[in-house]
Amino acid sequence: AAAPHLPEGGRIITIGSNTAVRVPFPGFALYAMSKTALLGLTKGLARELGPRGITATLVHPGPTDTDANPASSPQAPTVAALTALDRYAAPHEIAATVAFLSGPDATYLTGTEITVDGGWGA
Repeated sequence: AAAPHLPEGGRIITIGSNTAVRVPFPGFALYAMSKTALLGLTKGLARELGPRGITATLVHPGPTDTDANPASSPQAPTVAALTALDRYAAPHEIAATVAFLSGPDATYLTGTEITVDGGWGA
């Protein structure tokens, strides 16, 4: 609905989840499916809006220390161990990727996904 109002050279940055790429535990199928669908949306928007210089990218964060998923939770050590860095991301680490995608150095990145997951998929 907002696409017609975006200026030339605008950015669409969607936040997905690394669970779209690797489903870690039983019971995550529907969540993973919903996050995987964002890639199709991102690719479609890139094609539709590219002629106006608008880019569309998808960021897949890994485990991130948030109120909804705190690094201090009982399951956090198990989840952190699934990453190569053996820790949760700090929110600013995900935000740095979003800031880059929003800036002038990312004008040729579109229709793609960037995974920021501490090596979850390694």
